[in-house]
Amino acid sequence: MKLMKRYMPAVMLFMITITCSLSSCSDQPSKPKGIDYKARGTHTVELLSEGKFDEVTESFDATMKSVMSPQSLKDAWRNIVEQAGAFKKILRTREEPAGAYKAVIVTTQFAEADIDVRVIYDQDGLIGGLWFAPATETPGHQSIPSYANPQTYTEKDVTVGSGKWKLPGTLTIPSKPGPFPAVVLVHGSGPHDRDETIGPNKPFRDLAWGLASKGIVALRYEKRTKQYQAQMAAVKDITVKEETIDDAVAAVKLLRETKSVDPNRIFVLGHSLGGYLAPRIAQAEPRIYGLIIMAGTTRPLEDVIVDQLEYISSLNGKLGEDDKKKIDEIKRQVENVKNPKLSPSTPASDLPFGVPASYWIDLSGYDPAEVAKNLKQPMLILQGGRDYQVTQADYEGWKKALSSKSDVTFEYYPGFSHLFIEGKGKPAPSDYEKPGHVSVQVIDDIARWVKDQ
Repeated sequence: MKLMKRYMPAVMLFMITITCSLSSCSDQPSKPKGIDYKARGTHTVELLSEGKFDEVTESFDATMKSVMSPQSLKDAWRNIVEQAGAFKKILRTREEPAGAYKAVIVTTQFAEADIDVRVIYDQDGLIGGLWFAPATETPGHQSIPSYANPQTYTEKDVTVGSGKWKLPGTLTIPSKPGPFPAVVLVHGSGPHDRDETIGPNKPFRDLAWGLASKGIVALRYEKRTKQYQAQMAAVKDITVKEETIDDAVAAVKLLRETKSVDPNRIFVLGHSLGGYLAPRIAQAEPRIYGLIIMAGTTRPLEDVIVDQLEYISSLNGKLGEDDKKKIDEIKRQVENVKNPKLSPSTPASDLPFGVPASYWIDLSGYDPAEVAKNLKQPMLILQGGRDYQVTQADYEGWKKALSSKSDVTFEYYPGFSHLFIEGKGKPAPSDYEKPGHVSVQVIDDIARWVKDQ
């Protein structure tokens, strides 16, 4: 089995491949013409699977044609096949709104992973955006965790932020009279939905239901890179501020204005990338009362990428030549991130996962544990022992920086994964394909800590 195939089902740091035309991200009014977009999306994937890249690019709008040739599309498809295995079949197709346009998500089955192929269509039925990401919708696992009691809470739809980037969210509120402490849930890397759906698992939904069952309000929302994939793809100088921080601050503002919430007891819970950025979120909004960091790395993100690849390469022993070349290429791109000469003009193609230089420049020198050391907020640091993405080394980084602070609590769970789901055996990407729930021990520890503050 190839290394990159095994890597694909894991929680990815970034989308695999993304390209979008500026025209597809505009606010021009839609002019529906009775087009069957789902059928077009399905046909596009069929053409890709048959290697008919010239036919696909014939359906591109003018801007897409200028940025993606048949050869570059072929290269992108080959990259997916290298990582996810051979194309098998189309599983399902659905439509989603994309501003004034139509987004068709074709969930496809490859030999080693399911992939969402997202196609953006303009009002003339031309393709204005096309990219690939790990599938986020897996049917059949909708069980309620044992600790969630739907009779003790209600849920309502809310809007986080305003204007161009407003986001749909869900507020989970205890049924008893408030005001209650509240927690904002901040996603990991990638275009997550409000439940942070990963394969059959929904850790943010588990957290929201579990905490609300214990008298704590929880707010979760669609990540900006999920809700506005096309528009965000057109942002040339993106940083974590636009990706994550601004919306977390807007979520705190919404909670402060919510009648059932105690405005002086609002916490931010960050998972993975969200935990890594939690100290910066607290800097941006000092009124946050406390931070909960779940599997937050203390190492530079580019180092995490390499360590993940090297770990996964060790799972099955021998590497093929293609896998070695892929790892060497990633290492070369990481060296470019660390190069003092990195500048806004450095091509994204020379950097990990095609993420633009602006993103890496913004994070250059950022040390989350050192920033946290200078914060006044109490903190709860949680780490799973079966997490091969954010590891014990990161947990020790938090402890080294913060152990002298009396208002920081550390919890380590030897048998829990990156999603804080209990498991056994050597951790591997396949863990994310197994249905489960965030452990009740984690729910209890978070709820107890929040109420003690």
